[in-house]
Amino acid sequence: MGTVHIEDIIIANQRLKDVVTHTPLQRNEVLSERYQCNVYLKREDLQVVRSFKIRGAFHQISSLSREELNNGVVCASAGNHAQGVAYSCRTLKIKGRIFMPSTTPRQKVDQVKFFGKEYVDVVLSGDTFDDSFNEAMAYCTDNEMAFIHPFDQEKIVAGQGTVGMEIMNDIDENIDYLFSSIGGGGLISGVGTYIKSISPHTKIIGCEPAGAPAMKESLKKGQVIELEKIDKFVDGAAVKKVGQIPFEICQSVLDDIVLVPEGKICTTILELYNQNAIVAEPAGAMSITALDFYKEEIKGKTVVCVVSGGNNDIGRMQEMRERSLIYEGLQYYFIVQFPQRAGALREFIQDVLGPDDDITRFEYTKKNNKSNGPVLLGIELKCRDDYPGLIDRLMKKGFDYQEINKDESLFHLLI
Repeated sequence: MGTVHIEDIIIANQRLKDVVTHTPLQRNEVLSERYQCNVYLKREDLQVVRSFKIRGAFHQISSLSREELNNGVVCASAGNHAQGVAYSCRTLKIKGRIFMPSTTPRQKVDQVKFFGKEYVDVVLSGDTFDDSFNEAMAYCTDNEMAFIHPFDQEKIVAGQGTVGMEIMNDIDENIDYLFSSIGGGGLISGVGTYIKSISPHTKIIGCEPAGAPAMKESLKKGQVIELEKIDKFVDGAAVKKVGQIPFEICQSVLDDIVLVPEGKICTTILELYNQNAIVAEPAGAMSITALDFYKEEIKGKTVVCVVSGGNNDIGRMQEMRERSLIYEGLQYYFIVQFPQRAGALREFIQDVLGPDDDITRFEYTKKNNKSNGPVLLGIELKCRDDYPGLIDRLMKKGFDYQEINKDESLFHLLI
């Protein structure tokens, strides 16, 4: 099996230069001040399909033979790769068939149809990416069409590597650290290949969702392994199995992998929006979230974070705020058994709640006999240090309670 070299990325760049946007590399004042270093953001959220995926997709498809192009292409994707393939099909005026899980949000399906117009058919099938992937592969074989993989093809990796080429062309100083997300591994293996060839001292730090550490586990075992179950929250990077080609490249170009907690990513997304008016998707915000784990090492250094995409569904913002508050230790859920006496609720509000605590949810868990049933209670704190006092007052006042944050299955059931 071959690998990807700097020459492949230079060829990819030639092929892509009139199709993709050369996205800006911007020094970020807020982050540079916070971490006392120079933080640059590579803004792939401003790419034509709002993510880097167009690069690999277009390079792979445009490299096919005339006969293969006439037959059309097939891909499976729940999001950004599908948009990249759809855009490429329309640009090259070829037919594409895109398999997406039936659970894909309508907004993403609509985007794919918008970018592909009449050149693309979207097939919704199965509940997971793996289901649609298997169906896409079967369709490919039956119809002798070319399959465009989201990350495990050399030309896909070379196309994604053009992100690294643009970064090196746009920066005047030496890069000490580059942070980039890892899903299947196509982006970081391409970017890492280019940057290590030009600047071997630059440390390449991969960022993976804590709930889907497929690359970290594979590197630990020395071979590509498949995770049994993953947290799908970081939809652009939550994969059970990384690509074989990216894995082999990552063995030589990666310096470290940071596992980034999903709740912390949500905090970053909200901060990026509020402080910089940047809309990042969870996978796109991972590289910035990871800076916290490298605070000491990056002081005084030059750091680049790849913001890999900005396809964030506004309907998820409430869930993201919630996850952020829980991660930051500001949102708690309890089941509280109120004593059977008059004024118990008033007593709870006056004597148990702190002056800055907010009740964000209050519902009786029983539909009848509400007067003495257990209550599902959400409490938001102003400061995480207020938590011990709240628990102390709950116990002193004799309220029986169960904290749901600490019980994963109960949490998913009720919240």
